[in-house]
Amino acid sequence: MTDSMTNERAIDFDVRGMTCGSCAARIQRTLQQQDGVTSADVNFTAGTARVQAAAEVDAAVLQAAVSDIGYDLSPGGARSDAARDADDPEEDAKRSWLRRVIIAWPLGLAVLWLAVLSGGVGESAGGRWAQFLLTTPVQFYVAWPFLREAAKRATHLTANMDTLIALGTLAAYTYSTVTLLVGGDLYFDTAALIIAFLVLGRYFEARAKGRAGKAIRALLELGAKQARVVRDGAEVMIPVEHVAAGDLLRVRPGEKIPTDGEVVEGTSAVDESMLTGESAPVDKTAGSTVAGATINTGGALTVRATAVGSDTALAQIVRLVEDAQAGKAGVQRLADRISAVFVPVVIVIAVVAFLGWAVLAGDPVKGLVSAVAVLIIACPCALGLATPTAIMVGTGRGADLGILIKGVEVLERTQRITTVVFDKTGTLTNGEMALTDLVVADGTDEALLLRRAGAVEADSEHPVGRAIVTAARDRDLGLPAASSFEAVTGHGVHAHIDNMDVWVGSRKLAANAGLLLTEQLDDAAERLEHDGKTAVFAGWDGAVHGVLAVADTLKDDATDVVDHLHALGLRVAIITGDNTRTADAIAAQVGIDRVLAEVLPEDKKSEVERLQTDGELVAMVGDGVNDAPALVQADLGIAIGTGTDVAIESSDLTLMRAELDGVVTAIQLSRRTYRTILQNLAWAFGYNVAALPLAAFGLLNPVIAGAAMAFSSVSVVSNSLRLRRFGRRRASRAARL
Repeated sequence: MTDSMTNERAIDFDVRGMTCGSCAARIQRTLQQQDGVTSADVNFTAGTARVQAAAEVDAAVLQAAVSDIGYDLSPGGARSDAARDADDPEEDAKRSWLRRVIIAWPLGLAVLWLAVLSGGVGESAGGRWAQFLLTTPVQFYVAWPFLREAAKRATHLTANMDTLIALGTLAAYTYSTVTLLVGGDLYFDTAALIIAFLVLGRYFEARAKGRAGKAIRALLELGAKQARVVRDGAEVMIPVEHVAAGDLLRVRPGEKIPTDGEVVEGTSAVDESMLTGESAPVDKTAGSTVAGATINTGGALTVRATAVGSDTALAQIVRLVEDAQAGKAGVQRLADRISAVFVPVVIVIAVVAFLGWAVLAGDPVKGLVSAVAVLIIACPCALGLATPTAIMVGTGRGADLGILIKGVEVLERTQRITTVVFDKTGTLTNGEMALTDLVVADGTDEALLLRRAGAVEADSEHPVGRAIVTAARDRDLGLPAASSFEAVTGHGVHAHIDNMDVWVGSRKLAANAGLLLTEQLDDAAERLEHDGKTAVFAGWDGAVHGVLAVADTLKDDATDVVDHLHALGLRVAIITGDNTRTADAIAAQVGIDRVLAEVLPEDKKSEVERLQTDGELVAMVGDGVNDAPALVQADLGIAIGTGTDVAIESSDLTLMRAELDGVVTAIQLSRRTYRTILQNLAWAFGYNVAALPLAAFGLLNPVIAGAAMAFSSVSVVSNSLRLRRFGRRRASRAARL
């Protein structure tokens, strides 16, 4: 894609070889340093890079520059759905790490039993050799990705977490192998268990990374696969990608509209909830515009295609999600930022310790032991466990509570948010119309009004009509049979019941039917409409006999959730495509601070961006396809699990239950988990800083170093396990109440 005004183009790549956020930052810096490149954005989670460069810049030059630092770029970007299915590196990585987990844990536990719990069996010659044989495949097969990446970093004089893992485990393994031959203490269990924990953490990380591609696939799958095109007077089924602008399309009731277009014949109601998030179908007549992937719920339509392929509304939403995902580049994990400085320092200390003892003290053996002690005490067991154990326990507890947390970056962002933005329909509300009020004229019985209105609407598919019918049936009113049913598009319905004509619908329908509207009912209707409800007029015998109010009702826990968020010091906003009056009415009921109404689907992301520009750190709560770009753009995306797959896949936190109080619980659990990670990292790093000088000066032999390292690991794991108690005190208190 080239910009003719600036003579620049955007080049998209798929990136291979990244193992942490610091890798993404290193690739980004390298790309930005190339001639002709104005900007580069590397996304570790999605495994992609987007480069803005002069038109004459050769992509092969950029690929070569990144290859020189040990990573691979391949042409990529917006791949087709088929290509994503055929080539899914995230799924391959997940399977690879799972295979290593399955191998590492049984072997690691066996080595631990021999080393610690066997009652002396592990100290026999056979037991010592068994530890060696069990640890070797863990060290050189299971840990091979760490060793390979550490070697790559070494060839380019850089270091990351993989370097620390490789150094620490190889130090323990090599030292143990030597002492196996010459006599001494073994640390095979240390190497094996470090690797077992770390591959488990990488497996969970790979699972989280796979979400990025699934969000795009879920969007693409919403579109129609085939279209019924009118050619030479006949209907022909063709693949939707073969539809051209200007083609006439025939869309039958219940079918998806293949592509964006304009209605040229027919009347119907179209369910646009996948785009707008609003539950009520929109009436369409000749001249109305329709969007691809929306569903025709009523009569047959003939549509002239106006936008196809990448120009459709659905394709634009896909592009918005991709752009928002790319905007999250550069996130670095805390452990990697620490290790970037820590690794070279440890190497220098180990070398200085050896040379100091060998040259100055004339004791090379003591120097070797000290150097090994430095490497063992610096082994990233506690540092490596700090993040994955807290994530495992925190996310596990979250799963118990119906909350899915997708990685450490999510936890880091959760504790910094300042504003929570709720989508309205299906999130704050139930997403279904319900009868809320019933006002009758003097002398009219409520049951009679609802009975006749329900009978007229019994054959209607409109959500407003269904709400009235449901209310009548819930009261067991026994709906009479209706005849001469007629739907007046956009206004209401009419039928013959109890030997009279009954009209149910809008104010205009009542006026056209010649029904007299009293001042009492007119005032009641205005009041209900002011509250954001839909007023429906029902009448017969020349007069309106009552007004029925229908609205999308608030979820029971909406007010309590807003109150709890305020108690956490967060501001709360609502975003909706509804008119301002309806949105203000909803906000007033629950105490929301800010209303963003009449927002088009593509503008939801822009509204989030505007809040971020104003300095807010935004959490977005939604459930619809139209929420997906905003969920990804937000600093924290929270999806209601009862919503669409794409909203779930695009989010950072997913609530598997429909209850809104999960939003509060999710934020509190995420903050608590992140705080636990910080505590773990502080302990692990502090332990290394305190113990390294002792090891370097020969005051800490490898046996003590190994024991101290084990204690540090146990401390980190124990601290993480405290997260299992999260929410239990509150649950038990609620049970007593």
